[in-house]
Amino acid sequence: MSVTGLALILFLTFHCCMNIVALFSGDAYNFICEFLGANWYAVVATLGLAFLAVVHIVYAFILTAQNRRARGDNRYEVSTTVNAGKVEWASKNMLVLGIIILLGLLLHLFNFWYNMMFAELVGMEGLAHGPADGFAWIKETFSCPVYVVLYVIWIVAIWFHLSHGFWSSMQTLGISGKVWLNRWKKIGLVYVTILMLGFLVVVLGFAFKCAPSLCKANCCKAQTECVEKAGCDKAAACDKAAVECKKGADGKCEACKCDPCKCE
Repeated sequence: MSVTGLALILFLTFHCCMNIVALFSGDAYNFICEFLGANWYAVVATLGLAFLAVVHIVYAFILTAQNRRARGDNRYEVSTTVNAGKVEWASKNMLVLGIIILLGLLLHLFNFWYNMMFAELVGMEGLAHGPADGFAWIKETFSCPVYVVLYVIWIVAIWFHLSHGFWSSMQTLGISGKVWLNRWKKIGLVYVTILMLGFLVVVLGFAFKCAPSLCKANCCKAQTECVEKAGCDKAAACDKAAVECKKGADGKCEACKCDPCKCE
């Protein structure tokens, strides 16, 4: 539980950093998506993550069942009478939080992994966006208020789960103690809070359309629309605004001089 939990926290850290990129640049985020895609190393890493997640979930149910058999009906008698208020709510509800996180994970896999890596692996066609166009999938997903609410609930559940799981893992692995226990609790709380805020900012930034990358995309879209108004049949090769059209003897456009997108 401890080893797999810490490994999954490291993955969440990478995933958060990747999402922050989408907050500032759609092109950069899509570059990362294309670099990973369905390449062998990405597939191997995905299988490794799936293995870690399955082991973590299976052991969660096993340990919960063992604890309940050992404690009987008075599972938290000591915590409610002798040490009242000293046992965290998350500590007593880790399985419930885990189930919420699992359901959120299934939703996340459906919204992104299914439409991206899986679609590329099986050659799926007819999708709204390309498998490597992760930026478009983010915009579409978080344009739906229902998904936004579900993702916020999911992120809050993960925060509660990790705020206990982080220091608990350190204690289980034996690198804690009377002095370091409180330190790990504080370190874990700060780390997990920053991590979950990163995910939350991305969700809300796209939900309320205030992400810097969306402002850049809208600016470039406006300039691209100018290309259509230029009346240049060579403008298709230019994804920016055509500021000058060179015409040949027959009066047709031979080439367009393109204006680079200022907001990029």
